[in-house]
Amino acid sequence: MMAHVPMPSPLPVKDGVGPTRLRVPTSGPWATIAEYVVARFDHLDSGDLHRRFDAGEIVGADGRPIGRGTTLGAHPFVWYYRDLPAEDPVPFREEILHVDHDLVVIDKPHFLPTTPSGRYLQESALVRLRVRLDNPDLAPIHRLDRGTAGLVMFSARPATRGAYQSLFEKRRVTKVYEAVSARPPGWDPDAPALAGRAVPLVYRNHIAARRGQLQVDVDDSREPNAETAVEVRGAGVSASGRGVLHTVLRPHTGRMHQLRVHLAALGVGILGDRRYPDLLPDAPDDHSLPLQLLARELEFTDPLSGMPRRFVTRRTLGEAPASGQ
Repeated sequence: MMAHVPMPSPLPVKDGVGPTRLRVPTSGPWATIAEYVVARFDHLDSGDLHRRFDAGEIVGADGRPIGRGTTLGAHPFVWYYRDLPAEDPVPFREEILHVDHDLVVIDKPHFLPTTPSGRYLQESALVRLRVRLDNPDLAPIHRLDRGTAGLVMFSARPATRGAYQSLFEKRRVTKVYEAVSARPPGWDPDAPALAGRAVPLVYRNHIAARRGQLQVDVDDSREPNAETAVEVRGAGVSASGRGVLHTVLRPHTGRMHQLRVHLAALGVGILGDRRYPDLLPDAPDDHSLPLQLLARELEFTDPLSGMPRRFVTRRTLGEAPASGQ
């Protein structure tokens, strides 16, 4: 089977931000590429989009500007830089734990996205690191949700990127997470159980992500494709006075929102989670209660050197039990 070779970009990384590629239909009701782009982004000002074409900011695969009058079908893809208004800064800083010629490992704070998305561009771990390390070739090997803190690995150069990515694709990375949930009613530390099942336990179900949906779909009628080992680290009272349950999670698969979905299904949704078990209305970030989920450990055999590697976060969860109970 041939490896997928990414399409090279005609535009370089600028200020840590890579260009965006847009597929353009070869036929349709639009006479020009510009007309299609204006229709595609009808929430943006058409005059500003035409200005960007006139200024040569939209280019084809050869790097040459695409004019306002370029006919539809002349280019299957166009490239441009996203143009966002000033971003609200994320007031937390990533910590670099490891840097070598091939690999960068960071401790990501809560609220910082791994890569640009939505209203975040400069305020993402990837863009911050590209600027901080002066390396436009940095790329994430895997991702954490914006709300999740902890370890994230980045490739430092394209030549060895595939070797590290294949570790995750082949499930050769041991991942350990921690989570804190509200302590369930009737919790018995002498006979720990979640949803009637003794812990430690392994939870499985079928998860499917749908484009445009904020929650994943769970289909219990289908063969499980998501599996997590769950054990209890402790129960007690947090520094803020909450009765809490502290769990250790070892995902055997990497489905979207898997850990959040599995704990919610076991009746111990993660503190600070606004998506599971219930989707809450959009609201500003609550820095006093970040999602209590932490990517704690990553362990694997280095594909280049053959040596064992293990990275451990320096972060902790603020709502972890301060006293046992």
